[in-house]
Amino acid sequence: MEVNKEVILADFQACTDIEDVAEAILYLEGTNWDLLAAINRVMPINTQQLPSETSNDVVMIEEVHRPTRNNESIDITTVPKSSNNRSVSMEIDEILPGTSRSKPNPPSRVLTFHISLEKTIHTISCPESNTLGDLKRVIWEKTSIGPCQQVLHGWHKEPPRDTTIFQTLNLPRENNLQLTQVIDLGESHAEPINLSDRLTRTYTLNIRNEMNNKLYKLKFPGMHTISEIKRDIYSLTDVHVRNQVWKGWPDSVTSDDITLGQSGISYPEHNLSVNKLPNTENKKEVVDLADTDSSVGEVESVEDFEDIPESCNVEDDIFIDNIQSTRIQYLMPSNVEDETVGTLHFAEEFEKRYGPNHPQFYTGTLEEAIQEACGKPPKDRKLLAVYLHHDNSVLAHVFCTQLLGFETVLQHLSTNFVIWGWDFTHESNKLKFWTSINQALGPTAARTVRNIDVDTMPVLMIIMRTRSNTEIFRIVFGNVGVSELLTNLIHAVDIFQEHRQADIEFEEERQSRERVKQEQDRAYQESLAADRAKEEAKQMQEQIQKQKKEQAESERLAEEARKEAHRQSVISSLPPEPQPGDKVLKVRIRVPAGEVLERRFQPDTPLQILLNYLTVEGYPTEEYKVLCTWPRRDLTSIDTKLTLADLNFCSQETVVLEMR
Repeated sequence: MEVNKEVILADFQACTDIEDVAEAILYLEGTNWDLLAAINRVMPINTQQLPSETSNDVVMIEEVHRPTRNNESIDITTVPKSSNNRSVSMEIDEILPGTSRSKPNPPSRVLTFHISLEKTIHTISCPESNTLGDLKRVIWEKTSIGPCQQVLHGWHKEPPRDTTIFQTLNLPRENNLQLTQVIDLGESHAEPINLSDRLTRTYTLNIRNEMNNKLYKLKFPGMHTISEIKRDIYSLTDVHVRNQVWKGWPDSVTSDDITLGQSGISYPEHNLSVNKLPNTENKKEVVDLADTDSSVGEVESVEDFEDIPESCNVEDDIFIDNIQSTRIQYLMPSNVEDETVGTLHFAEEFEKRYGPNHPQFYTGTLEEAIQEACGKPPKDRKLLAVYLHHDNSVLAHVFCTQLLGFETVLQHLSTNFVIWGWDFTHESNKLKFWTSINQALGPTAARTVRNIDVDTMPVLMIIMRTRSNTEIFRIVFGNVGVSELLTNLIHAVDIFQEHRQADIEFEEERQSRERVKQEQDRAYQESLAADRAKEEAKQMQEQIQKQKKEQAESERLAEEARKEAHRQSVISSLPPEPQPGDKVLKVRIRVPAGEVLERRFQPDTPLQILLNYLTVEGYPTEEYKVLCTWPRRDLTSIDTKLTLADLNFCSQETVVLEMR
């Protein structure tokens, strides 16, 4: 029957609250889409409820009560359906009647947690059926501190893991806890990264080999599992996975099936250490009964022997103390997937077999070695020497000890070459190299390597870069002597120096042209910036002038409005003009424009009324002075409460206005 993966995925996300689809699919694929197995990996048993398995709105559950003295009573309780509340499903599971108990468990309590963080206390209430992980997710929402960064102190009984249910701890209803934030937890932070992003990253693991105090700097993709990493380290250290003791993995790593992206290690680098599980005192060494006269390529692998079940009958095995194995250790294990791990193993085994007097092999991929030698500027460029080894070749031992160990050869190689080694003994590694060189140098170079015969190996393949082409310059076969090898190396260096000098001159000319172009561009940009600055200054000045005009106009309008408001207020206070009569004074006012204003006033009219009249006519005292001709005096400087009679105004008086 075909599995409906969409339904299984929906059930899995609903039960586990995992919103990241990539993470959910990863768990399901790890269990071959077995829903229950995947849920049990993430959550404790008996805490799940599948939405596709519940079709009714209510579930009828038979609740068994403690029998009374006279009779027994059985009640039918209706429990609402809940697809998202795991505590409800747990309560239902616990009160189902069974033959192994006589009374149901008490209902789930509600626990209150008072979380102290610095000077703030966060109060959180949750059912007793929740887990520590549920509490940490609520704390995350309130404090923005990631679950993996939370350390809680002050437990009545501390939960051993995040999946521990509070009901199993018998906690009190009120719990006072202190929260501490752990900063350096790799991928665990307040802003979580999607699992799909972590799986696409490349992590650098700094692995310290405690047995020989060596440091391996290895790169692995986030999809690599810890089990695969341990197998790679097995190929480097000859310590089987079961005998490896590791330090430095996060506490969340509980299984070797976890990927680096899921493990929570630090990015981009993480420090680890590996050691060997100590042997028991009475352990015997097993004699290797492999036929030493057989072909090297037919020797069985160490891993096949290590994987023999420990429970098998070993009464017929032959044990002898202190007998070393006669099995040949290859320079590189079979089926190497990671070129960096393979080259590390190659360099270590080469030194163990042929001694310390050997070239310094570059550890890394072939593409990285080509980049290190040929991908740099001409002044820093070197030749790349690829050493291809085969244990079935009769020339291998002489070539490695007599030729590659010769002092003059070593000096030439270390000065002018980057040396990279690979082992062709296993067919799988040969195919791996063909793929790598085809990707790096193209099909022509790959065909050249395929034509190399095993009888002519080992070989030293010299790769050179001239202008924009990187190609195989020469192949030195293993049947040469020291003088012929030196002649080939010196000739390759001479040709390389000529090409490199031409490349240096070409590069200097290119850089000179580039500098001239950059100077021209810089001068143009400076001129353009100066013109732009002038234009901006001009626009700024115009803007200032415009603002000044607008401000002056605004002030003028405001002043006119103020004057008009004052004039209107004065009009209301101005008494009506009296009719002509014997006691009525007639005042004539000469204005600066030459016109004459006339108005009649009562003798007891205050001077202020006259001034108000002039203000109404548009001649406020702030701008004009009112002068009497005889005797000459400024009426605006006199007490305005004085009447016109007090000022000795005649029946026909003339005053003059002057601008201030």
